[in-house]
Amino acid sequence: MATKKLALNSDQEALLLLGERDVNLRRLEKDFGVEIFVRHDTEGEGMHLSLRGPTGRVDKALRKLREMLGRVRSGGTPEVQPAVKTPAGFDEFSAPPVPKDAVLLSSFGKAIRPRTAKQQEYVDAILAGDMTFGIGPAGTGKTYLAVACALRALRAREVSRIVLTRPVVEAGEKLGFLPGDLYEKVHPYLKPLYDAFYHMLGPDKFRMWREDDVVEIVPLAYMRGRTLEEAFIILDEAQNTTPEQMKMFLTRMGEGSKAVITGDVTQIDLPNKAYSGLVTAKDILHGVEGIQFVQFGEADVVRHALVKKILRAYDKWEKK
Repeated sequence: MATKKLALNSDQEALLLLGERDVNLRRLEKDFGVEIFVRHDTEGEGMHLSLRGPTGRVDKALRKLREMLGRVRSGGTPEVQPAVKTPAGFDEFSAPPVPKDAVLLSSFGKAIRPRTAKQQEYVDAILAGDMTFGIGPAGTGKTYLAVACALRALRAREVSRIVLTRPVVEAGEKLGFLPGDLYEKVHPYLKPLYDAFYHMLGPDKFRMWREDDVVEIVPLAYMRGRTLEEAFIILDEAQNTTPEQMKMFLTRMGEGSKAVITGDVTQIDLPNKAYSGLVTAKDILHGVEGIQFVQFGEADVVRHALVKKILRAYDKWEKK
């Protein structure tokens, strides 16, 4: 998160810049996904605008405001054009048309489609509803299909961005021993989320969209206090959330948003495995209108054939 300021000379200048009833300010906040506040300087008669939000968005909003302020100071009118929600390069991504039985067509021309009946049920639930839980073993396509549905929603302009998050929980290794700052420490934990985007978009376009905040990937702890509007939000590895974290995440949804929560209750890395936010959410939210739960099984594993055999062997061992 970043905070930057833009100095103004007078109340009249602020009125011309922000419009009647701050109509220009509100549109800029919505278009760029930042918060803008008008502040009077503690000394003198001047004032300034304070912009707060993700660094990339703040920088873009600040450039736009400076351009508008320049027009005001030269006697012009600072008209604000609505932002185009479609990210750069999306027209290229969206053609040719997607086959009827597919969720998405990747940048490489591959059709992304469900491969089992349960995967089809999962995709249908995501496309039809606002909140879907996908629970099941590794390799069942929970995250992969959720990402495909997110890109489909972005293409259809149903949302303006994608937000992916997951809890940073150690699985047998200590995070503190990893070198670097906080970003470098959490990067390995978020890396699995990149894989689906690399496969569907390619690394260059994915990096471009990340820089433009069309796709945002953050640790779960950084979600507190946010309200996400017109966003497709995916919580991965949800079995490693606490009940408090799960409640915090589920209440981040704003107007026009969708949420998909994925996890595997057999791979809980919390010290107290019974204290999983995914397990409690299933009990608490079961039967709540508008929330769907899809349970995957061994038959839905679509990774290497050995994965099914490995899962079956571990199930037998655990039962013993």
